[in-house]
Amino acid sequence: MQDILRRFCAYGMEYKDHKGYTHDWVTLLPEVHLTYNTTQGSTTGKTPSLVEKGKHSVFPVSLIKPYFQTEEDKLPSRNTNPTPPERVEGEDSPGPVRKIIRARNIRLNGKDQRQYFVRFKNQTADKNQWLAEDAIPYENLHLRRFRASMRTEQSHQL
Repeated sequence: MQDILRRFCAYGMEYKDHKGYTHDWVTLLPEVHLTYNTTQGSTTGKTPSLVEKGKHSVFPVSLIKPYFQTEEDKLPSRNTNPTPPERVEGEDSPGPVRKIIRARNIRLNGKDQRQYFVRFKNQTADKNQWLAEDAIPYENLHLRRFRASMRTEQSHQL
């Protein structure tokens, strides 16, 4: 290996091969690495990767298989994701929403999501919950009120 690298480095950063083409020796190192690792040694009669790992280095077949379209690729407008079940009022929420207190942005499953800290009617403050925008019953009314209150707070701070 030292001899191979010495020959590459002896020409400096750029050299001309026997046909007169100029090469950068750094870009040729992967080829030298592959050539060295796939050449059988004179003492063992095996390649270095076979001696070191006990098996021949294999290129993944999945990267050289031909690509075939799946049904999902053929019909991109078709929605294959199952729809979430309908939300029943009062199923997992303590009751109707009284007020939205705060908002935050979080990342769930690789997607940004806006959540709101909600106070429910006839509930104490310890029952407040963070809910996604689509999980708030009558979301338009409550969100409009919350956003209007945020605008007035910001204008008072100026």
